[in-house]
Amino acid sequence: QLQFVESGGGLVQPGGSLRLSCAASGFTLDLYAIGWFRQAPGKEREGVSCISRLGGTTNYADSVKGRFSISRDNAKNTVYLQMNSLKPEDTAVYYCAAANFGTLVSTKYFYWGQGTQVTVSS
Repeated sequence: QLQFVESGGGLVQPGGSLRLSCAASGFTLDLYAIGWFRQAPGKEREGVSCISRLGGTTNYADSVKGRFSISRDNAKNTVYLQMNSLKPEDTAVYYCAAANFGTLVSTKYFYWGQGTQVTVSS
């Protein structure tokens, strides 16, 4: 069964850090580009970052540039999102997904995970 499992979310104070993990099972992760998306209550799903199949190309939404970093370890079938200098507006459910090429357009993605909640609050 093809599956993504996100983990690493939680409650953190403004300025803090979290590292999200996206573990794939049932398929080989290096067949796909991987994207991270987020959705806050009452808002549309937003592309946060993406990484190419072998990790050579990354892209970030303007709102997270310089604060977030995406990486992948294909040997572990896992993609990571390191989030630093977190702000209250980063609060959302974060999802990972697979696509045939890297893009921040959510409609290009398939094999979505169930999401992990990130809450930034003092």
